[in-house]
Amino acid sequence: MAARGHVQDPNDRRLRPIYDYLDNGNNKMAIQQADKLLKKHKDLHCAKVLKAIGLQRTGKQDEAFTLAQEVATLEPTDDNSLQALTILYREMHRPELVTKLYEAAVKKVPLSEEYHSHLFMAYARVGEYKKMQQAGMALYKIVPKNPYYFWSVMSLVMQAISAQDEKLAQTMFLPLAERMVEKMVKEEKIEAEAEVQLYFMILERLGKCVEALEVIRGPLGDKLTSELQSRENKCMMLYQRLQRWPECNALAHKLLLKNPDDWQFYPSYFDSLFHLMDQSWSPPEEGEHCSEGLVHHTVAEVVRFVEERIKCEDGKDSRSLRGPYLARLELMHRLRERGCPEESLLGDPLELMVQFFGKFGDKPCCITDLKIYLHLLSPEQHVQFINHLSEAVPLGEQGEEGFAFPEDTKALQRHLCVCQLSRALGLHHSLDIDGKLRLITELKAHYRHGLKFGKHALKTELQFSDMYCLMAAHVYIDLWTETGDENMAWQCLGILQEGLSHSSSNAQFKLLLLLLYCRLGAFEPVVDLYSSLDAKHVQHDTIGFLLTRYAESLGQFAAASQSCNFSLRFFHSNQKDTSEYIIQAYKYGAFEKIPEFIALRNRLNQSLHFAQVRTERMLLDLFLEADIVLSLEESVKAMSLSAEDDIPWDNMRDNRDLTVFTSWDPKERQLTDEHRSQSLEEESVWLRIRSLTLRLLASLAALGHTPSQQNSEISNENGVGDKTSVFSSLLSELSQTLQTAAQIAEKHIQYPFLGPPSARLAQALSSGSCQCQAAALQLSVHLQELETAGLDDSSELQTQICNGFKSLVVQLQEILNKCKGDLLEMKESTLKTWPSLLENLIFFVETVCIVLWMASYCAKILRPLKTSLQKKKKKKKDANTALPVVVCGFQELTGSLQDLLNQALEHIKGQEIGMTALKLAGLTLEGCTQEEASFTKAAMDKVQSSYLRSLQEVGDLLKKRAETIKNLKI
Repeated sequence: MAARGHVQDPNDRRLRPIYDYLDNGNNKMAIQQADKLLKKHKDLHCAKVLKAIGLQRTGKQDEAFTLAQEVATLEPTDDNSLQALTILYREMHRPELVTKLYEAAVKKVPLSEEYHSHLFMAYARVGEYKKMQQAGMALYKIVPKNPYYFWSVMSLVMQAISAQDEKLAQTMFLPLAERMVEKMVKEEKIEAEAEVQLYFMILERLGKCVEALEVIRGPLGDKLTSELQSRENKCMMLYQRLQRWPECNALAHKLLLKNPDDWQFYPSYFDSLFHLMDQSWSPPEEGEHCSEGLVHHTVAEVVRFVEERIKCEDGKDSRSLRGPYLARLELMHRLRERGCPEESLLGDPLELMVQFFGKFGDKPCCITDLKIYLHLLSPEQHVQFINHLSEAVPLGEQGEEGFAFPEDTKALQRHLCVCQLSRALGLHHSLDIDGKLRLITELKAHYRHGLKFGKHALKTELQFSDMYCLMAAHVYIDLWTETGDENMAWQCLGILQEGLSHSSSNAQFKLLLLLLYCRLGAFEPVVDLYSSLDAKHVQHDTIGFLLTRYAESLGQFAAASQSCNFSLRFFHSNQKDTSEYIIQAYKYGAFEKIPEFIALRNRLNQSLHFAQVRTERMLLDLFLEADIVLSLEESVKAMSLSAEDDIPWDNMRDNRDLTVFTSWDPKERQLTDEHRSQSLEEESVWLRIRSLTLRLLASLAALGHTPSQQNSEISNENGVGDKTSVFSSLLSELSQTLQTAAQIAEKHIQYPFLGPPSARLAQALSSGSCQCQAAALQLSVHLQELETAGLDDSSELQTQICNGFKSLVVQLQEILNKCKGDLLEMKESTLKTWPSLLENLIFFVETVCIVLWMASYCAKILRPLKTSLQKKKKKKKDANTALPVVVCGFQELTGSLQDLLNQALEHIKGQEIGMTALKLAGLTLEGCTQEEASFTKAAMDKVQSSYLRSLQEVGDLLKKRAETIKNLKI
C-alpha cells in the first residue's frame, strides 16, 4: 500500500491503523480493525474495501469480492475508496472492473483531471485503445496540456498496430493520427522530444519516409537530444529504406571521420558502396555529389579511406581503436564474397590478423573479433597462423613440468587468446587421445598458475585464468563423446568444481556443471547451481529449459515442481507487469517503447517454454496427487483443467537461448539452423503429446462425472455423447501425433553436446510408454460403450475389453523390464551411470498412473452394472452366479497391477541397497593429484546422492499408488 500524503480529513486518521496493518502483512488485525470502525461509522466505504483487501489476502476471495461490489455499486467518488478498490481489483487480476469504477466517478465529477487520467490508465491496463483515445481527448478538453493530446494520438497508433486489418490501419487510424500531429505542428505547439518521436513513428509506419526525413532534418529534429546521434541514426535508416545509397554512403563516411570506432556505420558504408557499384552510379559533373556531401563509389576510394583511418591510429601515441582494423578485415571478407580482385589491395589476411593480435591480443574481446574472420585463412595456413601468434606471446622460463608460463595478466590474456584460436581452427579436435590428454595437462597447469594473479580479487570477481579451466573441461567432453569413457566426464566435473571453488560466480562453470550433471542423470546438485545463477526476468524463458527439461524425467518430483514454479511465476507476473510498464511509458512520453512492451508480452505469452512448463506442471500435479490426495475429478476441477486447447500453436515462439554456453568449436561442429529447427519440431511434437494427454485426462474426469444412463438417447441430451465425441476426437489426434513422433524418432537426430538437450520424445517411444498410455485411454471409450449397452448384451465387447486389460499388463511389464539394471555400477574401478534406466522408470510411473485412472473409471462403470445384475438374479432366484467376463477381467487386471507395482518397488529397493553399498571413497582415480581426486569424488558423491533421492521419491509415489489399487474393488 502506498504511503498516503497528509490530507485534512478525520477519516484518514481513522483508517491509518488499517493501512498500517495491511502494509505490515497483518491481515487478520486489519480485518478486525475495519470491523470495529464499521460498527461506529457504517457509511465509511473505504473501511469496507480495506477489509475486503484483508480478506482477499487471507484467501477468502468470494467474501472479499462481495464486499467490494457492495461499495462499487454505490459508485464512490472519494479518493480513498477508489484507490483501495483499484488495489483490490488488481490483486484479484480483475483490471477491467477498475475501468467501471472510474467511468462512474468521471460521470459524477466530470471536471476532475485526476479521475480522467485514472480512467485513461485503467483503459491502458486492459488495452482498450479506442476508449483510451476518447479519454485522452476528453482530458485535453478539460486541461489543455500537450501530453494529454498526445496520449490520444498514441492510442490511435495502438489501434493501428493491434488492428487485424492492415488496410484499416493504413487508411484510417494512422492518417488520422498524422493529421492530429500536423495540426499541432502548424500551430507551433510541439514542445517535447517525445512528440517529435511519435510524429516520426507515425510517418515511418505510413511508409512516408521522405516526409519523415524532412521532419528529422528540419527544426523539429533539433528536439531529438536524449540519445547520442539520434538524428543521424534515423536519417541513415530512412536513406536505407529509400535506397538513397549516395546519401547513405556520404553520411556514413562523415560519421566515421568523426568517430572511426563507431562500428554501426561501417556496415552501412560498405553496403552502400556495393549498391552504388551494382547501379553503376557516378557523381554529377558539377556541384555536390549529394545532399550529405562527398560519396565514395569505388572500391579503391573505400580501401583508401579505411587505410587512412588505420594510419591515423598507427600514428597515435595513445592506445589504438579497434574499429578501423576490424573494418579492413570486414571489407576483405565482403570483397572475397563478391569475388572482387581488389581484395589484394588490403594485404594478406594472415599478416593483418597477426598485426591485429599484436595490437589487441591482451584484450578479452580479441578472440571474438578474430573468430569471425578465421575463414579468410586457408586450411594450410592454420598452423602457421598459430605459430606466428605464439611468437608474439611473452612467456617466462620453462618450469619442471615443461611448460612456460606468462609473467603478467596481459601476457596471460595473449596466451589464452592463442589457445582459443587454436580450438576455433579445429587444431584441438584433430589431436589423438594422448595429444588431447597432454593438452588438458597443459591447460590445467596454466589455469593453476594464473590463479596467483587473482589472489586478492573479490569473491564476486572472476579469475584471470578461468577460461583455461573451461577449455580443459571442453577437451574432456570431446574425449567423453568420442571414446565413451565416462572417466572423462567425472574428471570434467572435478575440474569444473575446482574452478567454481576459486571463482564462485562464474556462470559458464555453473551452466556446464548443470548440463553434465543432468546428462549423467543427477538432478539434485542442479537446483542449487541454477538458483546461484540468479536468473533474472526474461532469462527464466531463455535458459529455464536447461532446468525444466530434466527435473521430472530424472525422478526429482519435488524439485520439478519448484523449477516449474520458478518459470511460471515469471510468466504470470510479466502479464501484470507489462501493463505497468505501458502506463509508465504514457506518463513519461516514451511512446516508442509502448509497442516494444506489447511485443515483449506477446513474445512471452507465445513462448514454447511457457506452454511446456504449464503443461508439465499440471501433469506433474496429477501424477503426484490425483487419486492420492483428491480424486481425479476433484484434482481436474481444482486445477481448472479443461479439454480445450489454449496453446497458440500457430504463433509459437522458440525463445530458448541455445548459444548460452561459451564455445570455441570450429564452424562444422557448431549448432546449425537445421539443428535449431529440428529441435523446435521435436519439442513441439512432444508438447503436443503431453498437452493431448493432459486434455484426455481432463476429458476422462468429465466422463467419470456423468450419471449412468441405459438409454443412449437420454445420455445424449445430458451431454454424455458430446463428451464422448470430444474424448474420441482427442484420441484420434493423439494417434496421429504419435505417428509423426515415430517418424521424427527414426531420424535419430544428434545435436552438438553444447546444443539443445534432446526432447524426451525418442525415449518415451522406445520405452513403449506413449503407446501404452494411448491404449489405456482408448479402453475408456470401450468402457463407455459397455455402460451404454449393459452387461447382458455385450459379450463380444466384454471379451474385447478383457483382451485390452491383458495387453496393458503385458505392455507395462515390458516397460518395467526396460528399467531393470543397475543405475550406478562400478566396473574395474570406474563408475558408470545409466540415466536412461532412470528415465524409463519415470515413464513406467507415469504410465501406471494413467492405467490406474482408467481402471478407476472402469470401476465406477462396473459397480452399478454389477449391482443391477445381482438384483435381477435375486428376483429370478437364479442359482447360476458366474460373474460376467469383464468383471473377472477387471479383477485380474487389479491383481496384475498390484504385482507389477510390487516388482517395481522390489527393483527400487534393490537399487537403493546396491547403491548405498557402493564405496566411492575406494575408487582409484588414475593420473589425478590428491586435490583433483577430492573434487572428482565430491562430484561422484553428489551423483550417488541424487540417484538415491530420485529412487526414494519414485518409491514413495509408487507406494501411494499401490494403496489406491486397494480402492478399486467392485
